[in-house]
Formats: sequence, structure tokens, C-alpha cells
Amino acid sequence: MGNKTILIADDETHILNVLSIKLRNAGFNVVTAEDGAEAYALACAHQPDLVITDYQMPLLSGLELCSKLMSDPKTRNVPTILLTARGFSMSEADITSHNIREVITKPFSPREVLARVQDLVQHNVVGVASV
Repeated sequence: MGNKTILIADDETHILNVLSIKLRNAGFNVVTAEDGAEAYALACAHQPDLVITDYQMPLLSGLELCSKLMSDPKTRNVPTILLTARGFSMSEADITSHNIREVITKPFSPREVLARVQDLVQHNVVGVASV
């Protein structure tokens, strides 16, 4: 699991720090971004195995980031976990079309996020190209 790279995008520094520590301690490589535009640039540069993104961020929202990732051949198969603090409702088709594998509502337990990441990795969802 240690060679899997996770990109975390959130404009709340404490969330970046807590999740980074939790995932690094579990053996993941972690790259962080404080806005959607930086996250997209880092995704293109690092080709992460999984993206965890906040819904509301400066420059690009989490959904806009997912759309850009989906439109780029280098990142289109990267699965995403979406973090949201607001009443969030999307159809199952929209979630699937944005390659969102999980939606986690804030506040959340870092252990919960780690468990979801590990579950996605263990079930070979991460790094598997979709047809």
C-alpha cells in the first residue's frame, strides 16, 4: 500500500494536516493542495492513485476539479472521495460521471477517511482503468 499516492485538496489547513498525517502513518504517499487549481496541477504532475477533495474550494470547486480530471486522459481514471460540509445532493449518475467513489460529510473522523481509502485500495478500485 505504501507506493500508493493520495492527493488531498482542501482549503482548510487543519484538515490537510490531519488527513496527511493519518494517511502517511498508514503508509501512503501524500500530496496536498489548498485550492482546486493547485490540485489539478498536482494531479497532472504526480498522477495520484486517489484524490480526496473538498466540495467548496477557491479557484475550482471539488466538482469542477473532478470534471477537469475526467476530461484529461492522464487523470480520467483517478477515483475521488468528495468531502462536503453542506447539505449535498447529487444523483447517482452525476456521482458516477464525476468518478466520485465516496461522499463524506464534515465533520468526519480521520479514521473513517482512512478506512474508506483502505477499502478502495483493497478492493482494487484504485489504479484500475475503467472501460
